[in-house]
Order: sequence, then structure tokens, then C-alpha cells
Amino acid sequence: MRRAKLPRHLTALTAVFAGATAALAPGAAAQAVVIKVSKGTKEMAVPAGDDSYTSSSRKSANFGTEDKLVAGKVGSDVKTSFLKFTIPAGTDVQAAKLFLSPLGKPSGRVTVTRIVDNSWNEGKLTSSNAPKLGLAIAGVSPKSTDTRLAFDLSAEVYGPGTYSFAVSATETVRFQSAENAAKGGPELVFATTATVSAPVATPGAGSAAPAVGTGCKTDAKLVPSCGVLWGGAAGGFTNTPRDIALKDWEKLSGRTATLFHQYHKGDEVFPTKAEIAMTNDPANPRVLLENWKVAYGSTWAKVAAGQQDKRIDAFAKRAKAYGKKFFIVLNHEPENDVVAKAGSGWEAKDFAAMYRHTILRLRAQGVTNVVNVMAYMGNEKWMAQSWWKDLYPGNDVVDWVGLDSYVSVEKGYYHFGDFGDILDREPTGGGLGFYDWAVKKAPGKPFMVAEWGGYHRVGKYADKDAVYNDVLPELAKRPAIKAIVHFDTKKDDQGDRDISINSTPASLAAFKKLAAHPVFNVKIG
Repeated sequence: MRRAKLPRHLTALTAVFAGATAALAPGAAAQAVVIKVSKGTKEMAVPAGDDSYTSSSRKSANFGTEDKLVAGKVGSDVKTSFLKFTIPAGTDVQAAKLFLSPLGKPSGRVTVTRIVDNSWNEGKLTSSNAPKLGLAIAGVSPKSTDTRLAFDLSAEVYGPGTYSFAVSATETVRFQSAENAAKGGPELVFATTATVSAPVATPGAGSAAPAVGTGCKTDAKLVPSCGVLWGGAAGGFTNTPRDIALKDWEKLSGRTATLFHQYHKGDEVFPTKAEIAMTNDPANPRVLLENWKVAYGSTWAKVAAGQQDKRIDAFAKRAKAYGKKFFIVLNHEPENDVVAKAGSGWEAKDFAAMYRHTILRLRAQGVTNVVNVMAYMGNEKWMAQSWWKDLYPGNDVVDWVGLDSYVSVEKGYYHFGDFGDILDREPTGGGLGFYDWAVKKAPGKPFMVAEWGGYHRVGKYADKDAVYNDVLPELAKRPAIKAIVHFDTKKDDQGDRDISINSTPASLAAFKKLAAHPVFNVKIG
């Protein structure tokens, strides 16, 4: 965790449903209906709890009671349809599809886009207050004879909660809404092995916690088969040994940190004896998450040119001797170190070259137990820089995409918000939020929140419970997130921000409740 120079900042299950689905009556949003049972798997359908569309030329118009949905462009008027579904608590979603019934002959390309904000409702939705569109997640090019369009949303819908989507089109297409008398409104059909008896949550109530699996364990790349890895870094910017600080933090929070986060630079020898001891505790299984500034005392360009190969090879030997799987982050938060000047050795392209050279060198040395994480700051000003796109070293040398980011709990202070705001910061001037950018840039790769926390200024106490309470709903909406690692300190590197979990009683109570959730019950494989 560092302060910036500028302000600081699925694997999808793809089973295809066979046959048509049963139509549900409008207004049945509080009831999920079983439509097929086969070999212990249920196919269930839930109608849209809210559906409407907007018109860019009629900014204050609301169409929530209409019997149709419209998407596409009519002259200069752009129409976008909005849908919201809620999947019942206790549902283990194996696959999911959205079904829409066209009115007339569909044509062009129809695209479904993710929406993060679930606060909208059909009775008040207009183009002037419509939620911001996220990443396009599915699309079809229908035939004019199609009477039912299917969109595979398995990568997006993976557990209980409320999900919102937008539908756009290259040509004008109309669909039956939930209010249509033909009873062919939007349906979300999903496969599940869970017993679903509870009614769906009230539309607009927000997302539930992420789905909880049993027997969750990590694979060769330390990706959990289900659930989310829980981690911590404690004692930052203090003289307390980090292993002791983490154990104290674990007692305070009530859960062992599966990921033990540490920081190293240059020729420092690691894993250290203390780090190894922490991962040899059978009662508290842990995996190392090591940050390493390979270029310390040098430059990224020199590392890429092979001038630090002796350093890399020495680490390779230690890593192989250690034997266990562990994470490594090469120069976390590189945005902070970029010198955008030709020949500086610290250009963004030099970082990418350094990263590639180091990982390929480790592989050539036979290192197979190191899993690497490319960890960004994700700050809106850095993301807007022309060089930012040059940092990414390539999907072939990146195992996980990571983010180090924080949020304020003081209203009016820099980056005030909740856990979702950490993930959704957009480049200054507009563009994809960081999470959406990452899953598009590196599809299928696991996402790690490698540092996170809520802060207030030292001595200006404010409860952090709103941030902690927002974690589970956000995880439910973002299936790529496979690990979160809290950074805990009473004072940051500038000495003015408190990122501790126990700065107020309400903060600690909320954090302990979060830590106790079974979604973090993941066994090291």
C-alpha cells in the first residue's frame, strides 16, 4: 500500500439448456418456478422483477407500464431496455440463460450489457436517471423467424442475488415485457442442485451474499474451485514483525488469513524463516503472497535487458527449495513508479518488458510453484494516462489480475464510498471501471483484490461498517474475484490515514461478521 504521486487512489459454466422454457405470468417476480428436473439438477425460471426501456430523446419519459421493451436506434433516438432479476437465497447456480421474446421480426445484433447499480426500478426509470452501463457480456444475431432469443449469462450469474442487465441493438428490436398479455416477458433460466423453497428477495433490495460451496480448494494456480480466498497484511509502517502482527490481526478478526501478504525488494532473501514458519502451521494453513521489486537499485529496462538475471536466478533457486505453491506480485502498483520519459528505464513499456523477462526466466529455471499477480493501483488519473495501456505484460505471462485500492468512510473526503467503488473507478474522462476492464482484458483469469480497506483520517473517527457490509454483495455480482486481502494499519505511509479494522466498535463488529462468512472457507489444495 502506497500513496500515489497523484491522489491514490470464471471460469464460466457453459452448460446449454435444452428445449424451450415455460412462460411465467407478469408480476410473478417473487416466485422461482421449477421447469425441469433431471438427474438431480433442477432447471428453474424467474421472471424480471423490473423491466422497462429508455429513450435518449425523451429524457424524462418512463415506460415501466408498457407491454413491450424496445432496443435500438430510431433516427437519433437511442432506446435501451433494462432488466432486473433476483435469484433466491441458497441457490447454487450451475449455468444461466436470459430469454427474450421478440415482437415482430428481429434483425441486426442484440447485445446484453452488465449493470452494477441495482437501485433503479421500472416505475421511475428514465434516460436521465438510468444506471451506467458496464461491460457487454453476451450477444446474438437473430434470424427474422426467431421467436425466442437466448443469451448465455453463465459467466455473470453464478449465485443468489439481484442482477441487472441492459439490452441494446444495432437495429430496432421490440420484445414482450413482463406486462405483456401474451406472457412472454423476460426470463432468467438457471440450472441448480440446491433446494429452493424461499421466495425471491424484494426487487431492488440489492444483491445477496455470494454462493457458498462445500469442499472448496485451490488448484495448480491457487484458484479456488468455489468460494474466495481470504488474506491479510498487518503491521504496515510499524516496527512490529509482520508475522506477529498478522497473528494478532487474525485473533482480532476471528479468521486465519489464508493469504499472508509480505513485501520485499532487490536482493532480499525470501521466503524468510518467519514466512516459512507461518506457512508450516498445520492449525492455521496459509499461503504466501510476496511483493517483490525486482528492479530495486536498477531500472525496469535493465532487468528486461538481463542485467539482473543473477538476482532472478537466486530467487528461482530459493523458490524451488521452498517447494510450496505461493503468489508473487512483481512491483505492485507500477503506475506510481512510471517515469514517462524516453530512455528513463521506467516507462510503462519497460515495466511490461521487465515483467515478461522475469516470469519467462523463472519458467526457464524450472520454477513451477510460483503463481504471479499483476497488481495495479486502479486510480482514475493513472488509468487515463496515455501510457497506462502499455503496462500490461500479456495474458501469457499473467496468472492473476490484481488491484490495490482503498475507500474513504469520511463523507466529503477523497474517494468516499463503499467496496464496490474500489472496483468501479473509471479513467478520468470516462471508460470502463477497473473490474470491467480487467475481465475484458484478461477473460477467464482470476481477479485478486490484493490490497483493500476503508480509511478515515487519523483521529477523525468514522465507522467502516458500510464498507465491510458491502463486500459480500459485491462478490455475489463479480464472479471473477477469487481472493481479497485486507491491508491493516493505524497509519499509512503518509501517517494520516487509519486503515485498521478496529478504529471503532461498529467497524470491528462488521469486519468480524464478514470474516466469519463461509464463502471464505477454502482449503489449500
